[in-house]
Amino acid sequence: MYYPHFGLKEPPFKITPNTDFFFSGGNRGAVLDALVYAITNGEGIIKVVGEVGSGKTMLCRMLQTILPEKVESVYLANPSVAPEDVLHAIAFELQLKVPKNADRLKVMQLLQAHLLNRHAEGRQVVIFVEEAQGMPLATLEEIRLLSNLETKQDKLLQIVLFGQPELDVNLSEAHIRQLRERITHSFHLEPLGTKDIGEYLILRLRAAGYHGPHLFSAAAIKKLSAAAEGLARRVNILADKSLLAAYADNVYQVTPKHVKAAIQDSEFGRKTTNYKQYFIGASLLIGLLAIVMCYAWWQYQHQAKAPAANNIVTAVQPQKAKIEAPVAAVSPPAMTNAASSGTTSAVIEAPTTATASSSTASTHVIQPVSNNQTVTAPVSPTTTASTPAPAAPVNIVETKNLVDKRLEVTKSHLLNAPPSTITLQIKSLPTDAKLKGEQKKDDQLKAELDRISQQLEIDNIYLYRKIQNGETYTVILYGEFAERSEALAALKNLPTPIKNSKPYLRTFAGINKDIDQMQ
Repeated sequence: MYYPHFGLKEPPFKITPNTDFFFSGGNRGAVLDALVYAITNGEGIIKVVGEVGSGKTMLCRMLQTILPEKVESVYLANPSVAPEDVLHAIAFELQLKVPKNADRLKVMQLLQAHLLNRHAEGRQVVIFVEEAQGMPLATLEEIRLLSNLETKQDKLLQIVLFGQPELDVNLSEAHIRQLRERITHSFHLEPLGTKDIGEYLILRLRAAGYHGPHLFSAAAIKKLSAAAEGLARRVNILADKSLLAAYADNVYQVTPKHVKAAIQDSEFGRKTTNYKQYFIGASLLIGLLAIVMCYAWWQYQHQAKAPAANNIVTAVQPQKAKIEAPVAAVSPPAMTNAASSGTTSAVIEAPTTATASSSTASTHVIQPVSNNQTVTAPVSPTTTASTPAPAAPVNIVETKNLVDKRLEVTKSHLLNAPPSTITLQIKSLPTDAKLKGEQKKDDQLKAELDRISQQLEIDNIYLYRKIQNGETYTVILYGEFAERSEALAALKNLPTPIKNSKPYLRTFAGINKDIDQMQ
């Protein structure tokens, strides 16, 4: 729409990576040169980390474009690949003819033979793994085993991992340290600065056919840079909308007003704007609530003082109960004189002490002997204190039985269902072999099962044990699916807390292989 208005031949700010628009500023060119050097010199595993929209995919496309012809590349864009499927996926990308139902060992032999042939021809093979932070760690470990294929002088396969900062978190896991220690080069894509963004904008405008002065004013670039937070994809989105706003105003330079309109029309821009708009109001509201809560607490404490004192007298100190009775009925012989002198009744003060450790309380009778004297005489106990019944013991066997039950159900399903049946691996928990007794070993597992069962139906939860790197793990699975499309739909619809554990697809055939290693 606005292209002829600004003298452009094509869209300058499409978010689809286009190598014709590659920007070498912001350290991107230096990282690209370092990647080419590392790959051509056979430097093991390489890692590139950057935020969403920082330009990782563009770097990957550039590598495929500028690497020497002797380098054959494999591109893995789908992170949800099960460990037992990743070798087949790589073989497919290399156009290898893999027999149907070929097991892992057969595929590995085919890959090794292919890599040796390529090495004999003076060629290299490199695997680019996109979105590596979303790939299961077991799958990454399977890829890592491929890096062990080598001759006396050279590695047969190079691996480049592209991922978001979560990739570093995943690689910090203890059981993946073998992969982490084989990373020879690690690069981080920093956000673009305001100066870099100004150069980035004009470079893309020139590549799209523009020949005039800079379309964005310095103030507009500064405002756009603050909103984009240095991420190239956001810069593209805001720049495109800003040019459209300038076109609507029939002007030939983008001003802060046009950038502001672009920010308000962008999803991330609305979130930023709302945050700034309501921050003060939210702070005042929180402060007001804190004051109200403090006042309510002070009032509660102040009102509770008097009742508290009364409760102490009632529960701990003896209470006095006044009972009118004829003196002759309760007085010993020594008190007959008092009775004859005109005293017709006695005041009985019965202290009743209720405690948790005692079921009876002592009772004394205070009787007047004369106008100025009283005599205390013991009488039978009159008050009993109730002792609360002990709490019922917590049943700790129920969850343990649930673990055993789900292990048995899983074993039955694995025996009876087709090997091609697909399930979702939710989580893998280590079992501490140093602890004695299944009750202690499964404490973490029981807590995790309790959490998951609040979000998923327990009848579709399955468990099995496996050994990985010499340690025993309990794997939590969910569901059974005959078709891959059904499993992907179920994966997409999992609750967000479950998705945070990065679940992925598994086949019963692959699970049976894990179990065979336990025997």
